[in-house]
Amino acid sequence: MENAREKGLDLFREIFGGAMADGVVAHGKSSEAFGPHQSNWTLDFPFGTVWTSDGLERKLRSCVVLGLLIAQGQHDEIKFHTRMGMKNGLSKKELEEIFYTAIPYAGFPAANSGKRAMMEAFAEIEAEES
Repeated sequence: MENAREKGLDLFREIFGGAMADGVVAHGKSSEAFGPHQSNWTLDFPFGTVWTSDGLERKLRSCVVLGLLIAQGQHDEIKFHTRMGMKNGLSKKELEEIFYTAIPYAGFPAANSGKRAMMEAFAEIEAEES
């Protein structure tokens, strides 16, 4: 049975690719880097425990996480989780619906910031694909 870090690394690699996963591992092993424990904790808890839990389908979990991040105004995390949501099966139309749903609950400013982050993620993905 894989431990949480191994499961988290496998999932992280699937979503964000080998180079980014290798960077997280290297950062977590570094004695010189600032905050290496955070890289390990990211693999252990959110990716290795929460995201690999079978309590929710990954697509649904992406919806929940994106709604929370929009409400918190977490621009950079919204960009990462927009990518992750698409890897988990969310379409642009479904992501747009998440944005619309956030408006009455998180407010126009927070939702608008989330929209901007999502659109930046879409542009980055399209640039990588061309």
